[in-house]
Amino acid sequence: MNETTPPVEWWFSRHPRSVGRARARLREQALAWGLAAGTTDTAVLLLSELMSSAVRHARVPPGRRIAARAALVSGVLRVEVCDACDDPPVPRQASATDESGRGLALLDMLADAWNVQPRPYGIGKTVWFELRVTNACVNSSDQWPDLDVGFAPWTVTWDS
Repeated sequence: MNETTPPVEWWFSRHPRSVGRARARLREQALAWGLAAGTTDTAVLLLSELMSSAVRHARVPPGRRIAARAALVSGVLRVEVCDACDDPPVPRQASATDESGRGLALLDMLADAWNVQPRPYGIGKTVWFELRVTNACVNSSDQWPDLDVGFAPWTVTWDS
């Protein structure tokens, strides 16, 4: 395995089918990074929740896109979803029969860390989570890449 793993970024339209596309991109990248199946499944589930929330709840002008990013640094997988809505996600109490409303609860249960941050260079927010991994390539740097400054270090894929 390569010791340097460049982070990746994908852009999606605010459409329900983008959720599945984001899951597929992350699963493909996790395979390339050599992540364990359990870690991959957890990351894909949590990304799906964040993407679904951005598609359903972010109130933004037409044409705004959603960015999904993944970085593997020093044995930690960090996944981010950025949208152009400044409003933070609001936790809710889902009933046993509800088909939605559990995303933040899943983040609390499954992620090693997660948070919401305003984007430093523009409107919107970034919701991120981290998972510790034990069997993957790791970035040779112990520093997280600056995820909101430029796109040069990222592999970017546009999706509609």
